[in-house]
Amino acid sequence: MITYRDLATAEDFGAVVDLERRIWGPGYSDVVPAPILVVTVMRGGILVGAFEDTRLVGFVYSIAGLQVGKPMHWSHMLGVLEEFRGRGIGRQLKLLQRDRVIEMGLDRIEWTFDPMQALNAHLNFAKLGVVAEEYEPNVYGDSQSPLHRGNPTDRLIAQWHIREPHVERRLTASPLVVRSHELANVARLNHARPSGELPECEHVDLGIDARRVAVEIPTGFTTMLARAPDLALAWRMSTRLMFTTYFSRGYRAVDFTLDRAARTGAYLLVRQP
Repeated sequence: MITYRDLATAEDFGAVVDLERRIWGPGYSDVVPAPILVVTVMRGGILVGAFEDTRLVGFVYSIAGLQVGKPMHWSHMLGVLEEFRGRGIGRQLKLLQRDRVIEMGLDRIEWTFDPMQALNAHLNFAKLGVVAEEYEPNVYGDSQSPLHRGNPTDRLIAQWHIREPHVERRLTASPLVVRSHELANVARLNHARPSGELPECEHVDLGIDARRVAVEIPTGFTTMLARAPDLALAWRMSTRLMFTTYFSRGYRAVDFTLDRAARTGAYLLVRQP
């Protein structure tokens, strides 16, 4: 059984630092140290842990921030041990984070995530209801984490408007709801062409002028980083071009559908009025 609680003691903070190193791998040099956890939690930070018995297996960490002068929360880290993934722990941690931010009287949480990580995109868009209209190329510079090494740390900025009806609908929707039909007739900016285990990005078209367009990505990008880094870099550059081009034209990403059988996912981008 997984239980959850706020983390507030020196022992808790030390356990989070240890867990960061385990999740992000040997050589990871961007660990948030215990003193930073201490002072940020003292002044509006949120740090919630997930436990199996007394063992910390996941956490979410966010800090108070300002967006154009308006108070909000910036979610810096969400991590779950690999053997505990797929059990809804990440989603539950985000819901608890949301509860605490609402208690503070705020209505917005933001964070960065890798647009090539399909499962993260599925959690963020399909299950939490985020939107995104900012793409940051190589925002963290060269990472030493085995999860990202050798590939630019490009990120989408997730905007989670936690009190909006759209978010409420996503949080209460049945997990069996299938929305793939929403993308069936949407113009594709590219295609993930099957090529063995690792699909290639083909037919990138930046000339499509439609209200709704889609960007395809493969699943298993972490595997691609390890087995075919050149292919992973090609995907990164192609998706960077599509997102930055269409965001500059007034589009934003509003949804993501996952096709596990085809080992692909697709972002839905909609042009704003």
